[in-house]
Amino acid sequence: MTNPICFSESIRILIVATAAIVIAAIAPAVAAPASAVVGNTLVFRVVNGYSNETSGQMQYRIDNIDADRVTTSISTGVAALGSPYIAIYDNEGNWLRHTLTNHDQPVEYEFSPPYPAYVFPLETGKSWSTRVTATNPVTGRRNSVRVDGEVLGSEHINTPAGAFDTIKVRRRVYAGDGEGFLRETVILETDWYAPALGRAVKSDSKSSWMDVSRCTRRDCGFRGDWNIFELTEIRSEKP
Repeated sequence: MTNPICFSESIRILIVATAAIVIAAIAPAVAAPASAVVGNTLVFRVVNGYSNETSGQMQYRIDNIDADRVTTSISTGVAALGSPYIAIYDNEGNWLRHTLTNHDQPVEYEFSPPYPAYVFPLETGKSWSTRVTATNPVTGRRNSVRVDGEVLGSEHINTPAGAFDTIKVRRRVYAGDGEGFLRETVILETDWYAPALGRAVKSDSKSSWMDVSRCTRRDCGFRGDWNIFELTEIRSEKP
């Protein structure tokens, strides 16, 4: 006859082991993205979302990889996207240092806690709403930024760099840059995140804000640039 105590203990061990396997399967990746190799450059085509015309390129060069962050040099040939700058991401692709649109101008910020671009596991229907402090390292100004994110589901997409299975993530961002008659910028960001690369292969960003000093009877809203970024190639640094 089976000992009921031993049987119960066996079931408990089985449940614990099964739970461990499930947790391991859904736990967020802690390693650097597969595309993050020092010297690699990721090239994106920049498309004007209003006209559907190509306006230039943006390049991300991987400068350094540490245990908890990836440092990149970002340059662009699109004047509206600003001068070259350094962006720093954690290993899940969340922003530690990055530009954020303020009334149609890119402003560099350091984020604490990290700007939550992604909250793993990326399961369809998952959502988050998080406030982070964005500090301008030049002026010292601090903005309270709210990021409302949602996982919309899986999508197979084609980019100039090829076809990818992606997870579509959308964020509505309240930039905390309101001042005087200018209300804070609201940014709608959509990423197509490719698990195979550990990063977005396509992104869509557009912004809007209100200037109450310029209200008409109908509207006082202003729309910012609408940029779409599509991966065109990954250039490997030759030894």
